Amino acid sequence: MSTSVVAFLGMGLMGRPMAARLATAGFAPRVWNRTAAKAQALAGLGALPCASVAQAVQGAAIVVSMLEAGPAVRATIEAALPAMAPGTLWIDMSSTRHDEALDFHARLAAQGMRFLDAPVSGGEAGAEAGTLVIMAGGSLHDFNEAAPLFAVLGSAQLVGPGGSGQVAKLCNQLIVGATINVVAEALLLAQAAGADPAAVRAAIRGGFAGSRILEVHGQRMLDRNFVPGGQVKSQLKDLRNVLAAAGEAGLVLPLTAAAARSYELIEEELGGADHAAALLALERINPGQRVGDGPDKLP
Repeated sequence: MSTSVVAFLGMGLMGRPMAARLATAGFAPRVWNRTAAKAQALAGLGALPCASVAQAVQGAAIVVSMLEAGPAVRATIEAALPAMAPGTLWIDMSSTRHDEALDFHARLAAQGMRFLDAPVSGGEAGAEAGTLVIMAGGSLHDFNEAAPLFAVLGSAQLVGPGGSGQVAKLCNQLIVGATINVVAEALLLAQAAGADPAAVRAAIRGGFAGSRILEVHGQRMLDRNFVPGGQVKSQLKDLRNVLAAAGEAGLVLPLTAAAARSYELIEEELGGADHAAALLALERINPGQRVGDGPDKLP
């Protein structure tokens, strides 16, 4: 439990269970969400719902944001700044572009405040269980100050200076997005070539090709369960951010580009589906081929 005042901004799929864990751990976070009812729902757990960003951050030593994307983080920082005291530590746990994280750091530092970019991996289930992987960029001093809060949410690693947390998250999402697509290709090939895709998955799970993604998303594909979890639109946003960072670094990442194109095929229709729906994108470019014969479970 911390005696510091903590504000938590954003009660979406990830933010709500994260703020709930902090509340039940005794942090009594001040919570805000654009849709006020989502913040109000945590009042029974010990959180303090606030009507405005300014009300949430006033007097807070630590501000945590978990928002949709960089533009939402930027707008929320600008709304919060007039009410924040110098020295406040802002921890952005959203997934943003690397250059956005650097801009947030500079904007807050110019006002005498501190910043950690600390995106997470583990999805809604990890947020609920407190098993998120947290990748933080910033100073060791600020990371140590945030450590008790991070411990309630999962396991944290300082990966470098400001902006490095978002780089680590982009690396994570590159691997996730590409591997989901590869698993979809493997299962569709097994089906089309006459093997039992479920048996093929079982056979290779314990070998060198085994992975958490084969375990979780492979089963989702076999079950044709595309209720999220992680969403197509979020995965595509992250892959586009990877490609933007690669462009800044002068790199060409062909597998990332291919994975992004796969999600673009279904973004408009199935943006809210689980990112295992990469299988549906693959089936669309292979007419007549389908993994299993069950109905699709969609949000």
